[in-house]
Formats: sequence, C-alpha cells, structure tokens
Amino acid sequence: MDRRQFLIGSAATIGTLSASRISLASPNDTIRVAIVGLRGRGKAHLGGFPKLPNVTVAAICDIDDAVLAETAKGMASQGLPEAKQYKDIRKLLDDKSIDVVSIATPNHQHTLQTVWACQAGKDVYVEKPCSHDMFEAKQVVAAARKYNRIVQQGSQARSSEALQEAVKWMRAGELGDVYMARGLCYKWRDTIGRKPEEAVPAGVDYDLWLGPAPKRAFTRNRFHYNWHWMWDYGNGDLGNQGIHEVDIARWGLGVKYPTKISAIGGHFMFDDDQETPNTLNVSYEFEGEGGKKKMMVFEVRHWISNNEASISDFEGPPAGLANAAPRKTGRNTIGNIFYGSKGYLAIDGYQKYQTWMGPGQEPGPTGNKGGNHFANFIDAVRSRKQDSLNAEIEEGAISTTLVHLANLSYRLGRTINFDAATYSCPGDKEATHMFKRDYRAPFVVPTIAQEVSTSAKRG
Repeated sequence: MDRRQFLIGSAATIGTLSASRISLASPNDTIRVAIVGLRGRGKAHLGGFPKLPNVTVAAICDIDDAVLAETAKGMASQGLPEAKQYKDIRKLLDDKSIDVVSIATPNHQHTLQTVWACQAGKDVYVEKPCSHDMFEAKQVVAAARKYNRIVQQGSQARSSEALQEAVKWMRAGELGDVYMARGLCYKWRDTIGRKPEEAVPAGVDYDLWLGPAPKRAFTRNRFHYNWHWMWDYGNGDLGNQGIHEVDIARWGLGVKYPTKISAIGGHFMFDDDQETPNTLNVSYEFEGEGGKKKMMVFEVRHWISNNEASISDFEGPPAGLANAAPRKTGRNTIGNIFYGSKGYLAIDGYQKYQTWMGPGQEPGPTGNKGGNHFANFIDAVRSRKQDSLNAEIEEGAISTTLVHLANLSYRLGRTINFDAATYSCPGDKEATHMFKRDYRAPFVVPTIAQEVSTSAKRG
C-alpha cells in the first residue's frame, strides 16, 4: 500500500493529526523537525534548525545508508540529541511525534513528499523549486490549503532585511518607473564528463531515489548533485541556482505570471552527459498595472564570464587556471539588476543591494543585512499565520512556474504564451500537455487542485 492510499483510507486520523499540530503554538513547546535529504541543502537545514530556541532535529531520512551514518556521526560530534533514522519518508510520516518535515531531496521528489507530509498533518519547509513541473506547482499549493498546513519554500533571500528594504524602496517609487529586471546566474561549472552504467552502490535504495521518475539504469551522473542536469530529476541551473534570482526579480517587479516567454540557448563547449542547457537567455513579458508592460530577462552561463554592476562573490579564478599576475576577479556573478526611470539597483547574492541614481549614475542608498529563513518558518508554525511567511508556498510556486515555462520554451524551440486564468498556453496543445509528466507508480502526485486559485485568476 502506498502512502497516498493509506492516507485516503485514514481521513479521520489525518484530521486528528492536523488538529494536534495546530494546537502547537506555545513558544515553550519544543518543535520536532525531521530532515529529509541530508546532502547539499540538507546540511544547511541541519545547521539551521538546531540553533533555534525550542527546536530539535528529532529524525533524519535519506535513501543512502552511508549518508545517514555520516550525518548521525556529525550530529553526535556537535553534541546534538540522537535522531531517529529513516530510509523511507513514508515510514517517517507515520511518526506522530514529528511536527515539521524539512525537505532537501532532489527536485523531482519535492511536490510528492510535500503533499504526503501535508496529508500526514505535518508543516513543511521545502527547498526550491517546490515543484518539478507546472502541474505540481498547483498541487503543492492546493495540498497546503486543503490540509491547512504552514508551508515555506526555501527562497531564503525573501528573509533578508536588506532586500525587504530594497523592495519597499522600489515600491515607494524611489527608483521611478521600474520597467525591467534581470536575473544573473553566471556560475563556473566544469564538464560532468560521461559516466557508464553500473551497479547501484551498496546501501542505496535506488527505487526510493527514483520515486516518481522513470526507471533508468544507475550512473554516477544521474545521482548525487549531477541529477540537476537531467530532465527526469532537475530543471537545469535555471531551477537550481537560478530560481533564487527568478524569485527576487519577480518580487522586485511586483508581478505574478508572465503572458509571453521566449528562451534560447544550448549545451555549449562540453561533450558530456548533461541534458539541460549550460547557456540560456530567457525573456518574460508581464502585464503590469494600468496596462503597462514589464519585462524580465534571465541569463545562465556556466563558464568564463564578466561581472556586472559590482555583483561578484569570489576572488580569483577556479582551481587549475593560473593568471599571469595576481588580480581581483570575480568567478561567479549571482544576483539581480532592476532598471527604473530614476536609476538602477543591483542585488549581490541574497542580502546586499546598491543603487546608482540619475543620468550621472551617482551612488545611492545601499544595504547589506541578511535574515533567518528557518526562524521565519518556525515562528509561523507557532503562530499558525500563513501570511507571516516570507516565502509562503503560493509565492514560491508562482516563481517556480517561471522556471518551468522558460524550460518549455527552450525545449520546444519557440516562444510560448501563458494565460493564468486557464493555467494553459492558449492555442498550443503541445506546450500545455507538457505541464505534467508521467509518473511511475506508486509515486504519483495526486490531483488536488480542481480549479485555478483566486490569485491566479487575478493574474
């Protein structure tokens, strides 16, 4: 029996679980967190939650025995309480003592695991992107609403005090008419090469790792981290690093769904197993207030590139590339630029912004202050106030659709139009059909959303 069948047959139990979780509001109550997926972002979750008052990591879950053992050892070395260990998230969800599930698994697992957790009466912190396709972006929001859960996407820039200040400043008209935003994802990523098919490593439950994805032979390039560059599991760098900048750009522009999307690019330079593009240019058009159009441009580059608007987060070239003379040179350019009638504003990473004002591009207001995205989530778990979340799941899902629409345009090789009211690409049956992937039973994302949400109808 799969998780969904079990929960459908246990509706009364779900109601009881939901009620008990809602009653957990006292600041003195210890919130018990289970972390699912212990590599990559999972390590950040392990580093973040235990630092919060009255929060404990009570369970850890991973499909790899070696990763589980390594994580447990690391927790012990830090003096953290021993956590229960699970290999299958479905068994973890049967643990009624768990209040929160924090998901840091590969992208293709995010929606199903979030839905399962919501059905089990757990609140959820899910890494970006919250869905693997357009269909799932609707279901993940619908699950949060139907089961009355607190669900936050891991878009941590939303909790930066400096970025909140920058957005408020733009909303007040200080940058003038903000008509365009750019998202920059220039991140040095070398070739992944080619890896042969081989036996599944000992201790790895490959069936659980595949989850909803098609059954394919195991290779190292379809596993740890490099899954990002395979369509079955990832969404390319647009849905990996880039989703942060996509979300910031949409947030700063004050828009929701685009009406026109055009993407071109390719997998240049390297002859390897990567399926997703390592160079991509995307243009989005939005209908703004009063009929004013707004534009958003996103760029992915995986190799040698320039910096822009003082955005840079590394000094020196990558290992193996020598310079004739030492000099400061940024390796990655990760951030955003907003263009208004009075000047422009640049965001460097997740918590720093600068402005240049007027025809003379004189330095304007600046800010550099982060925030605690995990704390914001835990505060909402205690208060039960969805609107206090800085990246509530509906906001996360809307930004995630921009990733999916761009990838659809790229894969189809043409501009596509999107209608938020019908949640479709009018006159383009092929594009609309690609909103939903085929699932491998029993790992099937259920249809929860029966109609477009009110916010989607508003555009």
